[in-house]
Amino acid sequence: MNIRANILLRVYLSFGLIVLFAVAVLIRLCDVQFVEGHKWRAMADSLSTKYINVEAARGNIYSNDGSLLATSIPEYELRMDLYAGGIADNEVFDSKVDSLALRLSQFFKDKTPKEYSRYLRSARRDSARYLLIKRKVGYQELKTIRTFPLYNVGKYTGGLIAVQQNKRIKPFKYLAARTIGYKNENVSNGVGLEGAYGEYINGESGKRLVQRISGGVWMPVNDEAEVAPKEGADIISTIDINMQDLAQSALEKQLKISDADHGTVILMEVATGEVRAVANYTRVKEGVYEEKFNYAIGGSQDPGSTFKLASYMALLEDDKVDTNTMVATGDGTYRIPGHTIKDSHGGIGTVTVMKAFEQSANTAVAKLVNAAYQDNPSQFTDHLYDIHMNERLDLQIPGETKPVIKNPSFKSWNKNMTLPQMAYGYEMQITPLQMLTFYNAIANDGKYISPIFVKEIRRLGNPIQQFSARVISERVCSEKTVRKLQAMLEAVVTKGTGKQMGSPLYRVAGKTGTAQVADGNKGYRAKKSYQASFCGYFPADKPKYSIMVAINGPKNGYYGAAVAGPVFKEIADRIYASDMEMYHDIPNNHLVGNTKAPEAKVGESKAVKKIYKTLGIKALYADKSVSGIDTNNGVPYEEHATVKGVMPDVKGMGLKDALYLLGNAGLKTRVKGGGKVIAQSIPAGNRIGRGLLVQLELQ
Repeated sequence: MNIRANILLRVYLSFGLIVLFAVAVLIRLCDVQFVEGHKWRAMADSLSTKYINVEAARGNIYSNDGSLLATSIPEYELRMDLYAGGIADNEVFDSKVDSLALRLSQFFKDKTPKEYSRYLRSARRDSARYLLIKRKVGYQELKTIRTFPLYNVGKYTGGLIAVQQNKRIKPFKYLAARTIGYKNENVSNGVGLEGAYGEYINGESGKRLVQRISGGVWMPVNDEAEVAPKEGADIISTIDINMQDLAQSALEKQLKISDADHGTVILMEVATGEVRAVANYTRVKEGVYEEKFNYAIGGSQDPGSTFKLASYMALLEDDKVDTNTMVATGDGTYRIPGHTIKDSHGGIGTVTVMKAFEQSANTAVAKLVNAAYQDNPSQFTDHLYDIHMNERLDLQIPGETKPVIKNPSFKSWNKNMTLPQMAYGYEMQITPLQMLTFYNAIANDGKYISPIFVKEIRRLGNPIQQFSARVISERVCSEKTVRKLQAMLEAVVTKGTGKQMGSPLYRVAGKTGTAQVADGNKGYRAKKSYQASFCGYFPADKPKYSIMVAINGPKNGYYGAAVAGPVFKEIADRIYASDMEMYHDIPNNHLVGNTKAPEAKVGESKAVKKIYKTLGIKALYADKSVSGIDTNNGVPYEEHATVKGVMPDVKGMGLKDALYLLGNAGLKTRVKGGGKVIAQSIPAGNRIGRGLLVQLELQ
């Protein structure tokens, strides 16, 4: 063999070996890819694991009376591993998949049994390990689903994977929605209590091991989290759910009547500063109002006549005037350079300061403030700055607007106009809650405190932090001035513009307000729009609650008494009727009878007579046709007929009889104690309407 042939042989042999090796590699690749692919893919996936955060159940938010305002409930996303240990065998899967499809179809009612069967079989052929079955499944639904065929093989082997998620719900839905607030993952600063106390409510996240499966999906390795999340703390708010419901319904009703753009109501406890109710409504379409913005803390604008209380406080404190000082209102106009101040109802002649306040005379307060402080306007504004009325209230919830109260250093200060304009509530920006807080200070004998919305934070039922109102100023003015201001506020309701807010049962103090609202850059010369308001407290002799009502853009009237007043009165009347602490019982006359007879509860006479007859006790019948009755060893009784629309007397009755009478009268009942009724929050004989709440005290 020559050299050339030898070389060619070696080349052909080498080439053949290379081809054979390539064919062997190709065959092995095909075997790995198509024959053993499932095995190796599963192994690769099992090696790709990581820990992910598991969101903790957020803490609850409670009202002052223990009602649940916001809570987290578990919600599940159902997935299925079509090759889980207990159903990996084809015979097991094929024998029960149609039964599972039937149960899923009957339960969810979104697909036919055939559609579910095809869906599951197709996923099985594709070796699906994390197939979506259903989102947003409740806990009770999950318990039922676990009993379905295949899924009942075992918690870990039946293929069902339940991924827990926490859903935030508000049991009372729209009540105090803006105050409760919400958490939005896309917004760094939350809204309301949910946002302000997120660090407590959110809890601590847990850890869960997940593995990557085909398609880049991460599937939980175990049914439970490896590191359990720690639930958030609970928030005890100051909101009273019944008062909140009352405030919202009263405001919404009046907004519809006055066809207004928006409005707010705030109810606060005088001594503690605890906010019992906050209602905010915005018109979204004709006759429909929703809670879109918290005007109570963010709706800053000219307060109007309610600010006159602060103006008179300065005048009285500096001894510039007294309540009997005479002031001339003339024809109801007061001309200053560049502007004419007018009284909405015209001039009321020369009257006392008390009378001018009662009738809300703009000219009177503007003239008095201008005359007293024109040469030294800082003396007037210093009163407001000294009590920090120009500062935020440092609320527990976000969103409060900073008040704007001018002083002579402001660039916009006009030496001729600003001072008299401020006197009756213009050229400033104050929120309704900031205005209410000042009135609350007068009701609180001068103690100026910041409102609070949260009174306590609890974890596992144990208090971890408690809150009380921050004292802004121990005294806004002297005790002498406070007494005069209190008398002036009460006179507004008894003799002035707020007569409609008066009540024969309790005393009210407050001030009406009507302010023209500026339209952005167009100012006050644009189409006129008004804010009607009423701010006050009750009972005036022993203040317990203060209320601010502000309604913007009313079309049917715009005076504070007519538009805002009805809301104040409805809330005050209903609270007074249901609050035992404010109700002073009037002693009733009692019949004198046999003191040795056993005592019986007031109620149905037929039942009482039957018992007495069985015991051998004589009953006395009071007959109007005879002049005398036998009182020897007898028990007197009287028949009482109830009158429609009039509160019945249920004192002395057992709960069964009292509830029967009150239910027939259309009243809602709240009961405290046990035994027989010793007190009722609505006095007998008062006019009542259906749905009114009456509180009974039993002993």
